[in-house]
Amino acid sequence: MTPPPWEVADVIRMVGTRFLDSLTRAQQKVLNAIVRCRTAALGGHRDQCVRCGYQEIKFHSCRNRHCPKCQVNAREKWLRKRRQELLPVGYFHIVFSVPHELIPLMWQNKKLLFSLLFQATGSTLLEVAADPKRLGAEIGFLCILHTWGQTLNRHPHIHCVMPGGGLSPDHTRWISSDPRFFLPVKVLSRVFRDKFLDGLKQAHLTNELRFYNDCEKLSDRQALAAFIDELSKKDWVVYAKPPFGGAEHVLQYLARYTHRVAISNHRIVSVDESNVTFLWKDYAHNSQQRPMTLTCEKFLLRFLQHTLPKGLPRIRYFGWLANRRRGKLLPLCRSLLHQDPTPPDIPDEPPVAHCPHCHGQMRMIEELTAAQIFQEIYRTEYAFNSS
Repeated sequence: MTPPPWEVADVIRMVGTRFLDSLTRAQQKVLNAIVRCRTAALGGHRDQCVRCGYQEIKFHSCRNRHCPKCQVNAREKWLRKRRQELLPVGYFHIVFSVPHELIPLMWQNKKLLFSLLFQATGSTLLEVAADPKRLGAEIGFLCILHTWGQTLNRHPHIHCVMPGGGLSPDHTRWISSDPRFFLPVKVLSRVFRDKFLDGLKQAHLTNELRFYNDCEKLSDRQALAAFIDELSKKDWVVYAKPPFGGAEHVLQYLARYTHRVAISNHRIVSVDESNVTFLWKDYAHNSQQRPMTLTCEKFLLRFLQHTLPKGLPRIRYFGWLANRRRGKLLPLCRSLLHQDPTPPDIPDEPPVAHCPHCHGQMRMIEELTAAQIFQEIYRTEYAFNSS
């Protein structure tokens, strides 16, 4: 893939230290990691071609989960594991969102309310799917948290991907869903709304919620009760996307949606000392791509809105795909679907780099510290200037 002409790191370099000093320590940590990613500052290693002996230095990645450049390798590693879990059935995709009135409170209580969003989503799907009037089965699925919209606005929602069916209550047979329909979204919406609001009430009773600025008025119990009552009268948005055609379509989807950050470097069109211009999809007008220009500071502040609290996972698993149950129940699902219960293990190996001259395989021969790389760069530039 052709490297993008501009990166989020370029915007960070433009704003200078005065802007960075105004941020929290956690925000500074994210931006410092991004700006140093794959530069000499993080050290690196020397690779050598096994065929022609050509050498090159590769810089290390920052591995910060909010870095646009670091997610590709993490995604490929994760996808290799998921490939072993796919079943020979159709797959479905359901998205859960919350009303925009909740967003300020969620951003003041990110860890608590993003976790509640996961819990309400997961328990809703498990409960409705287990209802004998619906599917009557125990399902397994994964959930992916996204907190942004196309213009970097705050838009918390969860993507859920699941096979079309589940285990019978006694675990003796596989119950298949309709290939075109999984669960009624209106029922899911009502149950999801009630579970989330119940969790919100409980968090307030146990004094776990924090209220600041415009949300401070909600610290009053009666005010919060009235706020929750208004939210309970709304139709919360849950929608089902068209079902996937099969396992490979699921992987193609997951490759696009997992390990994403608020904006990829490829969407950035231009950067100067004052402004950033990036592309966004206008879903209200047939997903047309439109440019948006923001000041560098405003762009980074929007980007930083979507940093997740430490220890909060972005991807979670439920039902028989939950970590504690997957080892026992996934082979059972395979067996009931007449699939090999133990798929071949896919080695977790990094992609092989090839020599740009002879296309031979490149192998690492030496780890390098940042100081060693800077010395190497200095020697190279000195030799060039001397000649």
